[in-house]
Amino acid sequence: MWDRWGLGLGLALALSVACSGQERGSYDADLAAELHRGAIVVDTHADTTPFFQDPEWDFGARHGADETQVDLPRLREGGVDVQFWSIYLPRREGDGRAIREALERIDAVHEMVRRHDEVVLAGSVAEIRRGVAQGKLVSLMGVEGGHIIEERLAALRSFYRLGVRYLTLTHSFNTSWADSSGTGEPVEPEHGGLTEFGREVIYELNRLGMLVDVSHVSDGTFWDALRASRAPLLASHSSSRAVTDHPRNMSDDMLRSLAAGGGVVMINFYSGYIDAAAGAALAEHRLRNRPALESIFQEPGLDFRARMARDRKIYAIDPPPRAPLASLLDHFDHAIRVAGADHVGLGSDWDGVPSFPEELDDVSRLPTLTRGLLERGHSPATVRKVLGENLLRVMASAERVAAEMAGE
Repeated sequence: MWDRWGLGLGLALALSVACSGQERGSYDADLAAELHRGAIVVDTHADTTPFFQDPEWDFGARHGADETQVDLPRLREGGVDVQFWSIYLPRREGDGRAIREALERIDAVHEMVRRHDEVVLAGSVAEIRRGVAQGKLVSLMGVEGGHIIEERLAALRSFYRLGVRYLTLTHSFNTSWADSSGTGEPVEPEHGGLTEFGREVIYELNRLGMLVDVSHVSDGTFWDALRASRAPLLASHSSSRAVTDHPRNMSDDMLRSLAAGGGVVMINFYSGYIDAAAGAALAEHRLRNRPALESIFQEPGLDFRARMARDRKIYAIDPPPRAPLASLLDHFDHAIRVAGADHVGLGSDWDGVPSFPEELDDVSRLPTLTRGLLERGHSPATVRKVLGENLLRVMASAERVAAEMAGE
């Protein structure tokens, strides 16, 4: 009896034969679904983690897309095998506050895993493959924002020991050691990229075997990180600037250089980053709803669940604009063409942004993306790489670099 990977390879070959000679856009839908199920599907960015800290929210229950995009039943329905959970915090003032809050959020991930037999925490490629072979949902974590380590390498090492496997060097603002791209209005650079301490952070990430994540960073920080890192870079949730001109996206030069270094760009699904018209409409939507949204955070005594309920009411009255699925597929097409089929993956941003493309309401709809990639003419082998194998290769490379550094 074939194992999971043998079965997936057999299905991919069958699909390749079935699609050979057909027109672009023609494919066997059943074989496409089997390809998706047979692949190891990895998503490197979901912001669902605050819900894990809510004792009344059940990860094992199915929720509506108007509440979250992710829960265990919908991850299963969407064919996701490996999910990275984002440990994100806004800017924090106060000695140790960001570290403490990050530890609480990391603990919530561990507690979610403890409560669900179907879920396992992994820290290596071998553990990921073993968990997938056992039929588990494999969980890992990424700390989203270098400000969270508060200039303490000890915090970085502790996060690694707790299961964090990437660090996003910045978020929407500059840190004391790295410049950010910002998420809307441009952020004025303070350092011209990385400082000396920033290069120390890169060295420590390489030594640990923790991925250097260049999503959210300025162009200068990207180039400095590329020069400083001995391991391939990860862009955990970024798209293509040539398709949609946004500073959160990567230029063609960045894509080529990332690929030349063995790295991978995980395409972000946010409508505002993948479609210029949707981005402009979303900017108007934010401006229109800003007073109501800001009042939520100004009202005393509201916990996370209450704030989210208020958010949902606002968005139910005035739904955020959405990009067409074709716009997202355009970003995959471009990144695969420029960086190569070995250097592109999935970085959805589920539960982290207000608008996803049409036909991708939540993670349960992810097979729609696989069908779309096949319709665009990408080979089954390429689609399998994009769905997960490329990310696993980069993780394995980081592990090898760490082993080499340990022997020096």
